[in-house]
Amino acid sequence: MTMSPLGLLLLIVIAAVCGAVGKAIAGSARGGLIVSIALGFIGTLLGPWVARWLKLPEPFMITIDRHPFPILWSIIGAALFVAIVHLFSRRR
Repeated sequence: MTMSPLGLLLLIVIAAVCGAVGKAIAGSARGGLIVSIALGFIGTLLGPWVARWLKLPEPFMITIDRHPFPILWSIIGAALFVAIVHLFSRRR
């Protein structure tokens, strides 16, 4: 499937917002826009996987150029990923 440039830009903006919200929930202030975008996309992979494993539905899905993007699970997945990274990267 192909995606238009506007659809790709919109997808990146939504991923950045989801990553920033997930980062804020987990209590991280490090990183900027690129980190938020990466967290949004990592959350998009991790969050729905956890939801399927727990057999939970997707309550808020947005479709961009016929590509679904799970907003809620992306935020939860990004927060979970940041929390796991913080857990393993604590300095003693």
